[in-house]
Formats: sequence, structure tokens, C-alpha cells
Amino acid sequence: MYKLDNDSKYFKAKERVERLKKFYSTLLKNIFVIVLTGAINYYTNEWRYPWFLWVVFGVSIGTIIQAIKLFGYTSLFGRDWEERKIQELMKDEDRKGRWE
Repeated sequence: MYKLDNDSKYFKAKERVERLKKFYSTLLKNIFVIVLTGAINYYTNEWRYPWFLWVVFGVSIGTIIQAIKLFGYTSLFGRDWEERKIQELMKDEDRKGRWE
């Protein structure tokens, strides 16, 4: 049983490392896109209208959402909340002896 638990931890850790690699790779690509669009914006109109900021805004929102999902800042009703609520309801059932 110990080996099974160890394997499970290994696969969870491996999956997390893969998600981290994907996040950092995406982050570097996003930085490249921002720099490229900024350069194109400067070349075409020399910052008279900084349209590349729309690209920065969109890319930033996507990156922030991905980071929130990856680093565990889940929403109000995330997996942790579900588990806590299940445990709470099970304790209530044991205490009362029935569902209401």
C-alpha cells in the first residue's frame, strides 16, 4: 500500500511539473508576442496610437487566469470547497442521524 501511495504522489508531482512547464512556455511565448506587436506598432505609426496595448490586455488576462488555475487560487466553489462541504455534511448526518 505504501508503494501505491508513493506512485500516486509521483504521478501527481509529474503532472504538476508538466503543467508548470506549459505555463512558463506559454508565458515566454506571450512575452514574445507582446514585444513583436509592440515593435510592429512602433514601426507602423511610432506610438501615435498604441494599439498593441489591446494585445497586452488580452494576453495578460489569459495569463492571469492560467496562473490562478495553476497556482491554486481557486474560485469560491473550487475542489477544496467541495471536499470541505462533503465532510461537513457527513458530520452533520452523523450528528443528527438523518438527512433533513
